[in-house]
Amino acid sequence: MMGRKGWVLETMLIGLACAVHLSGVLGDVGTATSYSPPYLPTKCPGYTEDQLPGNGHFVAAGSGIWDNGAACGRRYRLRCLSGLRRPCKDGSIVVEVVDFCRHSPCPSTLVLSTTAFDAVSKIPNTKINVEYVQ
Repeated sequence: MMGRKGWVLETMLIGLACAVHLSGVLGDVGTATSYSPPYLPTKCPGYTEDQLPGNGHFVAAGSGIWDNGAACGRRYRLRCLSGLRRPCKDGSIVVEVVDFCRHSPCPSTLVLSTTAFDAVSKIPNTKINVEYVQ
């Protein structure tokens, strides 16, 4: 049976391990899936084919981010954290919110254009865990 000092030491070590593990995550953590064209029309006003980000790095926001449309035009730095079969590519991208998720309930926090999803994941059509920072 473990004494009080042993229990306190074990608790501190577990806390330290968690802090070290999580220190690499600076933003919010959520999930991401992808969606295919057509991308228009969008729920965000003013977006036409000429006004979508030219690099194809845009997203549809899930209800937790949508904020009654206030998310339109917001930009997030996003990176893949994990997923089934190790899908993550290194690095991060900047995405812009141009739409509201078209499915109810939305399958993820952010729904990335296929171009944006391909930039962060080696495996298409899967669900990944992401970190995103405005």
